[in-house]
Amino acid sequence: MAPPPRRNPPQNPARRKGEEPWLAASLRPANFLPGLAIGFLLGLLIDLSSSWRPKSSPAPAPAAAPARGSSSKRASGGSFGSGGEELKMVLVVRQDLKMGAGKIASQCAHAATGLYAELMSSNRGLLRQWEQLGQAKIVLTCKNQQEMNRVKETAAHRGIPTFIVADAGRTQVLAGSKTVLAIGPGRKADIDSVTGKLRLL
Repeated sequence: MAPPPRRNPPQNPARRKGEEPWLAASLRPANFLPGLAIGFLLGLLIDLSSSWRPKSSPAPAPAAAPARGSSSKRASGGSFGSGGEELKMVLVVRQDLKMGAGKIASQCAHAATGLYAELMSSNRGLLRQWEQLGQAKIVLTCKNQQEMNRVKETAAHRGIPTFIVADAGRTQVLAGSKTVLAIGPGRKADIDSVTGKLRLL
């Protein structure tokens, strides 16, 4: 029985005698360097054109209707931080509840985020200004619920946003206890006129 005929392996038509593979041909300096230089120059032009574009500042949000719940705000949205004034938020903690450091920290976080959430729907322009100026926050103390109520009423009368945290009562204090009052953000002078006599925590 005769052995089967030998087949020659198929030859790549692209690789004829004297021709280089496509990768080797494209990486030759004569072909590679002009493409690299053109790519570099295009990237440089794109980068320079983006840095020359004028940066537009966001327009202040128009004043909105007062938020529901326990917060209040000034009727005119442009009255806070006009002319680059410093803005701040103050968190007023009740001393008579004798809360621990961790409890105070969590209640202050509740107050700040609660007020922030209400202002997101009612006065984003104020929040944007406060964020651009560093989101300053100060923690002060008041003696009891009565003093906290007086401070809140004064702030509300002057149109400064406020928010009071009513605790759920899971730890340390009774359910419904008013633990922290958040005031602002607002102009430093306005906030100080309301909270200037309170002591730092």
